Amino acid sequence: MLRLAGTFALGATMAAVAAAFGSPSLYVPGFALMLLAFGAGAWVWAAAQGATLERRPGPATVEEEREWPVELVAKAGLVPAPGGELVEPLLRGSLPMAGRRERRMRVSVTFERRGKRRLAPAVLAIRDPFGLLERRVEAGEAHEVLVLPRVEPVVAAGGGAGAVAETASGARPAEASAEIEMESLRPYREGAPASRIHWPTVARVGTLMERRLLADSDAQPLVVLDPTHSDSDAALDAAVRAAASLCIHLARSGGCALLLPGDRRAAELGPDLGGWPALHARLALVDESAGGPAARLESRRGAIFWVCARSGTPRGLERVRADRYLVSPAGARGAAAFRVAGCVGVALGRGIRRAA
Repeated sequence: MLRLAGTFALGATMAAVAAAFGSPSLYVPGFALMLLAFGAGAWVWAAAQGATLERRPGPATVEEEREWPVELVAKAGLVPAPGGELVEPLLRGSLPMAGRRERRMRVSVTFERRGKRRLAPAVLAIRDPFGLLERRVEAGEAHEVLVLPRVEPVVAAGGGAGAVAETASGARPAEASAEIEMESLRPYREGAPASRIHWPTVARVGTLMERRLLADSDAQPLVVLDPTHSDSDAALDAAVRAAASLCIHLARSGGCALLLPGDRRAAELGPDLGGWPALHARLALVDESAGGPAARLESRRGAIFWVCARSGTPRGLERVRADRYLVSPAGARGAAAFRVAGCVGVALGRGIRRAA
């Protein structure tokens, strides 16, 4: 606006000087500048009158490095735009609007890192060719998109889909399974299957006792995400991807549970992946400030996959009796059992239960 006013003022001054000093040669540039300023302002005003810009973003969530579609529809007002451009902050460069009444842009962008992204609004800039006046139209409010961690395949050290399923599901010998099922006894309940009766106890004390089967959730594999003391942001991102990938793999192999930072209870995930969208969204927002696992894991019997973004073995794994796997970008001492999302999974065996 200042340029437009300055141009008009300069033309008016030249015309006034021409009249005051009798210099007809100044009339032509003076009136030309005034007409230029008036014409440019009128054209930009008419093109901006009723101009609209609509941004049609993609879904509210998208996985890392997956294409996310965006469509822009820009419309000039009463007349075609004399100049200007359509600017989308997600893209490099812009689309010119000179001489157009409408412009559409359809693009697909990708996000390299997980997390919540707040996208600045798109802008339709209408200006004259000389840059004297500009009017801007924004596409409403800024949009937000949640970038989810990428899910990658779990590859066992021996290779092959069967090896992956057996390694990552924490498979164990039949004797160990039987030991888990007979963890404790309780008085026989009317109608309970006879196969659950513990006959050695009946013979010894003369009372019907049945085996108490552990809850399925206690015997399922558990994925624990520990973001504390991360070596770097890249290492934390890799750990989150590994946790997400393990959850999908284990859930499809029969079910698992996921313990997120700060939670005292693990979230169960079945083969139908019914609760996965909510867990996936929470994984996208995990950062180092979330703290470590808050639940007690000493009583769990299913295999535990402890995923972290630092070197060394976490202290929380020492008190776990179940089969333990340490998953991290740096890896741990020992042969790799599997690899996933840039992380190495190492089997640590069973921990030692300390006396109280």
